[in-house]
Amino acid sequence: MTVAEHSIVTMTYEVRDGGPSGTLLERMDVNYPFKFMFGTGRMLPAWERRIYGLKSGMGFSFQLSPDDAYGQRSDDHILTAPIHIFQNEREQIEPGLLERGQYITLTDSSGKDVNAKVIDWNDKQVTLDANHALAGKTLFFSGAILDVREPTVDELIRKQYIDEGGVRR
Repeated sequence: MTVAEHSIVTMTYEVRDGGPSGTLLERMDVNYPFKFMFGTGRMLPAWERRIYGLKSGMGFSFQLSPDDAYGQRSDDHILTAPIHIFQNEREQIEPGLLERGQYITLTDSSGKDVNAKVIDWNDKQVTLDANHALAGKTLFFSGAILDVREPTVDELIRKQYIDEGGVRR
């Protein structure tokens, strides 16, 4: 079977910054393979185009430019928020919440979760970087397809891989 719309794919991969000898950013190996339903809009479209049609046992390696991956860094994603939204009912900030470099989850106006990194804060406002952590990076992917199978009925209904133990991903 080949990687196609709604197939369940099990794979290994490495992601490196800039090229094949770049800094390792993430690895999924045979002990902890990556399993997902192909074609549901959860993966980078350019990434999916590169593995479409591959079969079990086939390897791959390709590079994605920032524009095909997580986009360019943008000053439009540097946000300021009033300090009071980070305070509890006693107008205190929980210890550890506002630490430089800490990622926090915000909800945008459409209800979507957005991860943002705390840059700085003062008595009035918090400055956050909502650029994706990999924005502006050229990414090199290499790995292998371990297995491709048809989805179960439950997976098709939910449009996602469901682990044998029933855990949905």
